[in-house]
Amino acid sequence: MKVLKFGGTSVGTPDRIKHVAGLIRRESRNVVVLSAMSGTTNSLVEISEYLYKGNIPGAQETLNLLEAKYIRVVRELLSTEATRAEAMAAIERTFALIRYFFNDNFNVDGEKEILAQGELMSTALMLAYLREQGVKAVIVPALDYMRTLESGEPDMNYIGATLRRLIDLEPEAELFITQGYICRNAHGGVDNLKRGGSDYTASIIGAVLGCEEIQIWTDIDGMHNNDPRFVEGTRPVSSLHFEEAAELAYFGAKILHPSCVLPAKLHNIPVRLLNTLQPEAPGTLIYNMAPDGSLKAVAAKDNITAIKVKSGRMLLAYGFLHKVFETFENHRTSIDMIATSEVGVTLTIDDDSRLAAIVDDLKRFGTVTVDRDMVIICVVGDLEWHNTGFEARAIGALADIPVRMISYGGSNYNISMLVRKEDKIKALRSLSEHLFN
Repeated sequence: MKVLKFGGTSVGTPDRIKHVAGLIRRESRNVVVLSAMSGTTNSLVEISEYLYKGNIPGAQETLNLLEAKYIRVVRELLSTEATRAEAMAAIERTFALIRYFFNDNFNVDGEKEILAQGELMSTALMLAYLREQGVKAVIVPALDYMRTLESGEPDMNYIGATLRRLIDLEPEAELFITQGYICRNAHGGVDNLKRGGSDYTASIIGAVLGCEEIQIWTDIDGMHNNDPRFVEGTRPVSSLHFEEAAELAYFGAKILHPSCVLPAKLHNIPVRLLNTLQPEAPGTLIYNMAPDGSLKAVAAKDNITAIKVKSGRMLLAYGFLHKVFETFENHRTSIDMIATSEVGVTLTIDDDSRLAAIVDDLKRFGTVTVDRDMVIICVVGDLEWHNTGFEARAIGALADIPVRMISYGGSNYNISMLVRKEDKIKALRSLSEHLFN
C-alpha cells in the first residue's frame, strides 16, 4: 500500500481532478490524501475574518462567490444527472453548514469548522467522479481517525488502530480517499494539523500503516538543486537523506514542509516527490539511506536579521550565553544561526516582530548591533567534517561576495552563510556554477 497526496493546485480545476483520477487509478488499494481546491482555504479564511469583525454581508458575498465556483465545477466535472444531483446536494449541505456560523457569536471553534470544509468538498468531488468512472472508491473521513493529543501532537496509536479498522471494513474498495490537514483535537472538536497540512497527514498515514512509500504530488518535478526562479539550468535532485530534505525545506525549498517528513523518517517510510503534470518523471526520493558523499542542493531563506552582542565581560563569564538565549526564549523567538567568539555572540532570527524588545533586553549584557535584510544561503549535502574540501568549495564560491556569518559543524548535512539581500541572486548563481556545473 502507498499513500498518494495531491495539493490544491493538483485538484484546482475539473480538468486537474480528472487528470489526478487517472493517476490514482493506476494502482489499487492505495490511500489518496487531498488538499482543498486551490483558492478555497484562502476564501474560507477571508470569510472567517469578516465574521470575527461582525461583517456578515462581507462574509456572505465571499461565500456566494465560492459557492458559484463549486457549482460550476460540479457541472463541468460530472456528466450524469444522478451523480451531478448527488454532488450538488453535498455541496449545498456544506455551504448551509458554513452559513450556520454567520452570527454574532463567531469564535475559533466556528472558524475551524469552516476551514475544514475545503478538504471535505474536494474529496467529495473526487469520489463522485471516480464512481462515475466505475472505480470502487470510498471516503475514509479524516475526522473519524485523525486525532491529536493535548500537546497538539498526533495520537499515533489511536490513528493507526482506527484507520486500519476503517480500511478493513472495505475489502472490495480499490481506492481510499481521505482529507489532508483536518483532524479532531483531544476534546473531539474539529481542528487542523497546522504544520505542513496535507503533507503531514500523508506522512502520518504512511507511518501508522507501514506503507511501502509516501508520494507527494505537486506541480514541480521534485526538489531542485537550486531555486529555478533565480538560477537557470537547475535540475531535480534524484535522492536525499531525510536530514538533507529537512534542511532544504527549512531554509527555503517550499515544496516540502520540514516537519511533515518526521513521521516518515522515524518509521523508515520513503517519501517520493512527484510532478502531477509530468507523472513519468522520477522526481526526488527521500529516505534514510546513508549520504553518498556529494553536495546536493542550495536554498535561501529571506528576511533574516542578525543580532550581535559584544561584551568584554563575556570573556570566561559563566552563564553569559544562557542569559542571551534566555532573552530569545522569553520573547518566543527562535534562532537560526549562531557564531561565538571570546567577546561576543551573533545570532540570526527570521521573526523580527519582537526585535525592539529583544534588543532592549540584550543591552543589559553588552553592546548590541543589528543587521537587517539579510539572507541565509544554505548548501546541503554530505558535509561530515572528515569529507575534506566540501566546505572550502562552498565558501570559495562566494569569494567575491561579502559574507557576514558562517555556520558549519552544527549539522552533518549543511553549511550556512549569511549575506546581504542584494547579494542573494549572485550568491545562488555562483554556488550553482562552482558546485554543480
